[in-house]
Amino acid sequence: MANDFLADEGGSQNTVELSLYEVRRKIYPRSVSGVFAKWRLILVLATQILFYGLPWVQWNDRQAVLFDLVSRKFYIFGLVLWPQDIIYLTLLLILSALALFLFTAVAGRLFCGYACPQTVYTEIFMWIERKVEGDRFARIRLDGEDWPWSFHKWRIKITKHFLWILIALWTGFTFVGYFTPIKVLSAELIAFTLGPWQAFWLLFYSFATWGNAGFMREQVCKYMCPYARFQSVMVDKDTFVVTYDKTRGDPRGGRAKAANHKELGLGDCVDCSICVQVCPTGIDIRDGLQYMCIGCGACIDACDQVMDKVGYDKGLIRYTSERAMLEHMDNKKARHYIFRPRVLVYLGIMSVLLIAFASSVFLRNPLRVDVMRDRGALAREVEGTKIENVYRLQIMNSSENPMNVSIVATGLPGMQILSSQGKEINELIVNPSSNLLIPVKVRVAIEDVKAGTHPINFDIEATESGPNASKTLRVRDEKSSFIVPR
Repeated sequence: MANDFLADEGGSQNTVELSLYEVRRKIYPRSVSGVFAKWRLILVLATQILFYGLPWVQWNDRQAVLFDLVSRKFYIFGLVLWPQDIIYLTLLLILSALALFLFTAVAGRLFCGYACPQTVYTEIFMWIERKVEGDRFARIRLDGEDWPWSFHKWRIKITKHFLWILIALWTGFTFVGYFTPIKVLSAELIAFTLGPWQAFWLLFYSFATWGNAGFMREQVCKYMCPYARFQSVMVDKDTFVVTYDKTRGDPRGGRAKAANHKELGLGDCVDCSICVQVCPTGIDIRDGLQYMCIGCGACIDACDQVMDKVGYDKGLIRYTSERAMLEHMDNKKARHYIFRPRVLVYLGIMSVLLIAFASSVFLRNPLRVDVMRDRGALAREVEGTKIENVYRLQIMNSSENPMNVSIVATGLPGMQILSSQGKEINELIVNPSSNLLIPVKVRVAIEDVKAGTHPINFDIEATESGPNASKTLRVRDEKSSFIVPR
């Protein structure tokens, strides 16, 4: 604390204590209904059905979406990604960032208000809180009870936290189920045989959900989320954001419903403060756009209800742009400015990346081959008439079907490919979504080659076998070298 002495008009001094840190004021959002509340409900249901349900979806007798870190393979329906496919993850992250920039340029913090996990789980936890403790004023009264707590308060608080913890544990379990097959995870959980890392991440994510959605809530949006800090550089005067119409609403003030507020010199705002009471971050939108606003539209629904009751036009608080507000445009005319250069650039870049991503996935060859020379045995003479080089071939099958693979070496006359046991290799079988590492010997007759290093190619041809496979895949010109000692 610090003391600051300020002199007033009479010359006296008042001691004012200034806190170095802001003390959090607990927010009790009031329930609200309306168009935007319905959209929030729809998005909460959609995102949670997707999140909780997706791990249980099966595809080709396996989990449809599984990020198997142990095996270093990502399964996304029919797509199997290996560490070598990091470019796809990079493209997805770039597309996600551009989509966030695009949504922000068009409609502000649209993602924050409707689809952000912090917002979604806060909505779920607040819904439970309202069902157990009651609406705004009931919760304020309940929290205002001093110690010792009554049995009634203990029962309500324990019930609320019990339900919160159930949701949090279910969320943590589902999260881990994206990295460990969820059916295996379920069996291990029931048998109390979870591995240490599985148990750690289940409890950690559950605790994070319970703490963030139950206690921290708007603090995450206001202080921890970096998006709130840099959104201002992505919006402009044509971005649609939640806006209070000062020209129409001010000066604010209470009045009788039958009174003519124009004659009283008042604006349409009746200064009921319901827009503040419903705000999940506790801001007053009438003070202008603030970085704490998550664009959820709760204040719009609340204000429209008040306008209906007093008989005024809706839209005192609405989604609109700064240009529309200053030039008194309606939203239909303001939407003409949506497709401005910034938005078109975002759309153009996203379109190019999406086409490149889709084309790459569609044309992707699931057969991959790496050829590595055996460093321990560069070249040697065998049977007195042949020169032998040893290689290691890593053959990767990223499809969902087995592959019959044949290997041919070209570049020198009469080349033979043999297994490590000295048998000629005719055909190999590579299982679905797996790799095969095999040592091979390549032999050439001494009289057919000169001393030195000769470039050679391994031509690999693979045919998928299985009920849904008839395509022949080729990987040609896997280059290497054949050494003939002097």
